[in-house]
Amino acid sequence: MKKVLKIIAIIAAIAAAIAGICIVVKKLMDKKNETSDEENYVSCSCEEEFTSETTE
Repeated sequence: MKKVLKIIAIIAAIAAAIAGICIVVKKLMDKKNETSDEENYVSCSCEEEFTSETTE
């Protein structure tokens, strides 16, 4: 009976280790794929020209 419990404990420990590694890898991949606002920012001077034309 003790051997069976040891085997179950070892399998549970291995499963927990694999789950932990998967969580860490997923967080790293999400962080890598995340883009900052600066990368997506597009400067457009169209609004400035349009507002200056209409106010003159």
